[in-house]
Amino acid sequence: MIIDCHGHYTTVPAAQQEFRDAQLAALDDPTLPAPSPAEIGDDAIRESVEGNQLRILRERGGDLMLFSPRASSMAHHVPDPATARAWAATSNDLVARVVDLYPAHFAAVCQLPQTPGGALDDSVAELRRCVAAGFVGCNLNPDPSGGFWTSPPLTDEYWFPLYEAMVELDVPAMVHVSASCNPNFHALGAHYLNADTSAFMQFLEGDLFTRFPTLRFVIPHGGGAIPYHWGRYRGLAVRMGRPDPATLLSNVFFDTCVYHQPGIDLLTGVIPIENILFASEMLGAVRGTDPDTGVEWDDTKSYIDELGLAEEQRHQIFEQNARRVYPRLDARLRAAGR
Repeated sequence: MIIDCHGHYTTVPAAQQEFRDAQLAALDDPTLPAPSPAEIGDDAIRESVEGNQLRILRERGGDLMLFSPRASSMAHHVPDPATARAWAATSNDLVARVVDLYPAHFAAVCQLPQTPGGALDDSVAELRRCVAAGFVGCNLNPDPSGGFWTSPPLTDEYWFPLYEAMVELDVPAMVHVSASCNPNFHALGAHYLNADTSAFMQFLEGDLFTRFPTLRFVIPHGGGAIPYHWGRYRGLAVRMGRPDPATLLSNVFFDTCVYHQPGIDLLTGVIPIENILFASEMLGAVRGTDPDTGVEWDDTKSYIDELGLAEEQRHQIFEQNARRVYPRLDARLRAAGR
């Protein structure tokens, strides 16, 4: 089967955004009442995915997508904890309803109610709530400030309460920032890739996986600049007296959200196949068709098909690695006879 490990609910019904707008309005004007979550019917949810993610998944030969709330809408830069809790919970509940309607095609990954510099108690509680409801992983924002990097590195003990819960629950996190509040960093073209690259460098500088040997992270968007500059990170490790970056690959994995053939060629030539998970992030950052090739930018399966991999290697990228990194997904699929 083909598992796409990186999809977001970018096509939520309009009522969900109206709820969010009302949340933000209430923050600006405390005299306004706190809004109630939007009432969204099953038909509206079906309409939002059947002509979009579900249609494209089927057309491209995919079987199942790990589905999480829209990354750019997580908006962790909004500092109010109560607002963050309500927004994460309603966003996750909406994803869960998609999974309930299409259990053969979607599995849920949750948004955490992070705030800049805020305690992680709410994130731990939401992770536990979601995993109890069948979610198989979470998205972790290393920079809730939205481009100003005010939080400690991912190797700092600030993050340990969340990591302890992740280890206990046996769920991985995809490192994924949200909107950029810094005009220097375009959200999709710079902020996302900066975060992917920075997270790996933080792991290289620290000893996180000595303390948490079973902790797992997926770095999306092909790992940002990491594969392209693998030699730089090897050289820096030598210079700093750190272990070779390859030693991180028991805990760190990369997805295939790279939107051209040379990029996929490089990714699979540098990073071991057992550390690469198939993903497209559709419908996400880059939509439309490459005018030079006629291939849709995010049709990443077509790029992998052109690699000439052995069947076992294709199986690793398309299915096996995702089932290994997301054991709760594997258990769910096995229970369904898949």
